[in-house]
Amino acid sequence: MLTLHHLNFSRSTRVLWLLEELGIDYDLVRYERTPGFRAPETLKAVHPLGKAPVLEDDELTLAESATILTYLATRYGDGDFLPPAGTAEAALHDEWLQYGESSAALPIMMTLFGGMMGGLPDVMRGFADSEREKAFAYIAARLRAGGPYLMGETFTIADIQLAYLLDVAQSSGMLTAHPQLDAYLETLRARPALAKALEIGGPMHPRGGS
Repeated sequence: MLTLHHLNFSRSTRVLWLLEELGIDYDLVRYERTPGFRAPETLKAVHPLGKAPVLEDDELTLAESATILTYLATRYGDGDFLPPAGTAEAALHDEWLQYGESSAALPIMMTLFGGMMGGLPDVMRGFADSEREKAFAYIAARLRAGGPYLMGETFTIADIQLAYLLDVAQSSGMLTAHPQLDAYLETLRARPALAKALEIGGPMHPRGGS
């Protein structure tokens, strides 16, 4: 039996969303953030990193959302949500899947944390601003090239992975000059499975309604 360990206001919304897209049975174990917005210590009993999401499937325990999404789509997706293995499209999809927690995430999360701490030092702010806008332009160009999803007409787990990051950016006021990314998020929010995941697990970010 699949069990998702879900932390409010976290990346585990991604996994909850895919489980709803797949339409398969799962158990949900909920955790609440501490007053300091940290994950509770009880999550360390599930996985040594003490973070969410964590997925259990019989004897297998997995952390890291990209890994979990890939595992679920491969094992339970029946060919959906992933391009055919071994193709150029699969390699490009994997690039986008990793991009959402690597090159794109750094400047966005730096901006977010800087705002929470009263601002970044000038050098760091300059770096974050430049790299953040570069990321937004790169994503928008990809959507203009094919859209409405990252892989054109096909919705994939790369869209699920990137949506969390863009939701954080939008909720923190970073997308005001990027209407195409706002529109992309609205396309994703129109998916019934995401609406169900948000109903079950709550918003991705405390400032947002999604």
